[in-house]
Amino acid sequence: MYQSFTGTHPLQGMRVVDLSTILFGPYASRWLADYGADVIKVESPEGDDGRQIGMAREPGMGAGHLSVNRNKRSVVLDLKQQQGRDTLLRLLETADVVMHNIRPQKLAALGLDPETLRARFPRLVCALLTGFGADGPYSGLPAYDDIVQGMCGLADLMHRRTGEMQYLPTVAADKIAGLIGAQAILAALVARERTGCGQLVEVPMFECMVNFTLLEHSGGRCFVPPEGNAGYARVLAKWRRPYPTADGFVCAMPYTTEQWRRFFAEIGKPELANDPRFASMASRSKFIEELYALVGEQMRLRTSQHWLDTCLRLDIPVGRVNTLEDLENDPHLRAVDFFEDIPNADRKGAARLPKSGVRINGQSPALRAAPRLGQDTVDVLCESGFTADEIEALLESGAARTVRSQPV
Repeated sequence: MYQSFTGTHPLQGMRVVDLSTILFGPYASRWLADYGADVIKVESPEGDDGRQIGMAREPGMGAGHLSVNRNKRSVVLDLKQQQGRDTLLRLLETADVVMHNIRPQKLAALGLDPETLRARFPRLVCALLTGFGADGPYSGLPAYDDIVQGMCGLADLMHRRTGEMQYLPTVAADKIAGLIGAQAILAALVARERTGCGQLVEVPMFECMVNFTLLEHSGGRCFVPPEGNAGYARVLAKWRRPYPTADGFVCAMPYTTEQWRRFFAEIGKPELANDPRFASMASRSKFIEELYALVGEQMRLRTSQHWLDTCLRLDIPVGRVNTLEDLENDPHLRAVDFFEDIPNADRKGAARLPKSGVRINGQSPALRAAPRLGQDTVDVLCESGFTADEIEALLESGAARTVRSQPV
């Protein structure tokens, strides 16, 4: 089997056939690829729409694609053709995992319904990354990040915080559900190794995001009968934001009772430590708006550097505010070599990609550039047992496609 990396990568030797598109599924499989799995990104002849996300130097190689599909290989199959579907099934004979976000009503026509796959490939982990669970009335409906952010309560949280219904300015549902998907697939692989039996994994974005949102926001609705409304006051407080200072902003967060005592003493108001509103975690939660407003008033009086130095001295969590552009020059990220420039062999320049942050046995997973559409079709088919004549016939029929400079 194709060995994509050297060094210590726990999924090396595992093959993942990924038919998912855009961000939810590809973000899940990116983590598997980072950990050393051979992720085969199976695309239509038109390519994944995710290739168009963000700025691009060449068609189909947008910034979003460069990030979310790194460390993968691209195979183009036309699943509208029987030959394309048959080729996919032969690929699955070499796979440990197949994952997709195809809606249930289309699965049977492609031969990818769970019953067919489990009967034909008894050791295969089959992961369905969907918008909604199969048992509910929303099953089969299309879902994107914006839709799920609104449905799962995130937009309501923004309304409670800002007074306006808003989405978070990041594709939170896609990324969080993608992380959950990667975790679920890894758990299924462990179960498969223990039992020898394939596993069926279902990851519905809506349900996963409701679980995520309600973790701290169940509030009084956590009890039966309810003790009050949903929502966690501390994170909904209007002053829970970077504090303006005399010359900028800082993020500061006294949290424990001892940290608050040190902070109150530093600002010359030690008596506040015994104020009934602020003396305990429970009381501070009830009066969090007043407490954060008091901190905000103090922060305005001094410079950002003053508060960075002071909070470090008092062992109070603190951090500078970075813009997106600042991140490349953050001293900590530079020290840990967080960004890596990946050369592009066929074009000038490189892609600057953030590493995952994870280290295994002291090593960060290696990075490899995201593939062009179909650039690995021939290699993957060869490795999967197809003869040169079979591959040529697939290419001639259009059931498979590749970069034509690639020899068969």
